[in-house]
Amino acid sequence: MMRNLFAALSGGLFGAGLLVSGMVDTTKVQGWLDIFGAWDPTLAFVMGGAILPMMVAWQVARRRKVALLGSALPEAPDPRVGHNLVIGSVLFGAGWGLAGLCPGPAMASLSFGGIGGLVFLVAMMAGMWAAPALRQRIDRLATA
Repeated sequence: MMRNLFAALSGGLFGAGLLVSGMVDTTKVQGWLDIFGAWDPTLAFVMGGAILPMMVAWQVARRRKVALLGSALPEAPDPRVGHNLVIGSVLFGAGWGLAGLCPGPAMASLSFGGIGGLVFLVAMMAGMWAAPALRQRIDRLATA
């Protein structure tokens, strides 16, 4: 019960942050990516607003054995840059640049994003469904 309550509160806060920051506005996101045109640097503050608290959260989590609600904490990410990270980052960036949305804002924009947001979300879900098989194939090719 408490876990679901905190999940709902966290999700609501995250969604509100996406709305306030402009991350659900595709033109704002594409303006951030247009460094040789009408570049809009304001999303740098959004990234800073996400990166700084996460740095603190990882430092706190490093000293804890369990989360505040008693569940296990996730393992720290692998600091090595491998092919999975590079391929995933390229695909994420390409999708973000083409659509102007990433997964969180895509879900937040469902209520007002029209058919374009829905098409993006369906395509994203199809990619998530296909990813495990593709990853296994890439891993086999990388080790061959």
